[in-house]
Amino acid sequence: MSQESPKINYHGGTDVGNVRTNNEDVFYINEACHYCLVADGMGGAAAGEVASRIFAETAKAVFDGHDGMSEENTIARVQTTYKLANDKILKHVGRHPRDQGMGCTADLLAFSQDSFIIGHVGDSRTYRLKNSTLKQLTKDHSLVQEQLDQGLISPDEARRHAMRNVILRAVGVNETVALDILKGKKNPGDLFLLCSDGLTDMVSESDVFSTLCADGTLSDKSAALIKLAKQAGGKDNVTVVLSVVA
Repeated sequence: MSQESPKINYHGGTDVGNVRTNNEDVFYINEACHYCLVADGMGGAAAGEVASRIFAETAKAVFDGHDGMSEENTIARVQTTYKLANDKILKHVGRHPRDQGMGCTADLLAFSQDSFIIGHVGDSRTYRLKNSTLKQLTKDHSLVQEQLDQGLISPDEARRHAMRNVILRAVGVNETVALDILKGKKNPGDLFLLCSDGLTDMVSESDVFSTLCADGTLSDKSAALIKLAKQAGGKDNVTVVLSVVA
């Protein structure tokens, strides 16, 4: 008899913010198939929305029937999602040349029986709150992150940098997508945050940490994070998905 996978509880939210007129972010949660995602479209007009929606729809198709047991199978589905979404976005641009330059950043968090697996491209982020410590698990694929790594700018300068939105990797821009896969053991009480840069550009990590540690439901916490981003200016769409291992 197969052992049951631990239950994961989820909640997500998205907001257009205070400046933009359309929301190019997409989040999707599928509790039955053991995954969630955040995608942030780029490319202007409606093209960004289309790219992030293609990513979410691709994940839905690829993860259909995923039982959350095999780590190997889960990793394969994550990889397939990014490859197929990349191909589909490029095909869309081929049919609609005016959408040239569209793409999306995307974080996808999937669970197998003992593990969590993250697919990551761009500057959307995944964090984990574990034992009262908040850790950023993903690393931004951005010009500013590259400058940080080289010691050319400080973390404080990075947050205010004029070119912080220059992305070095995205889904749907090149023939092949350079994907980061991260994995680790999941434990009861682990709280994961997936978010678009509309949150992290506006809200400090310490404020994210205190919000996640506060009393309240996942719904309360996701709403509080979005509210903080809007109070700080809400210059971009802001999207958060929280998941906790029961």
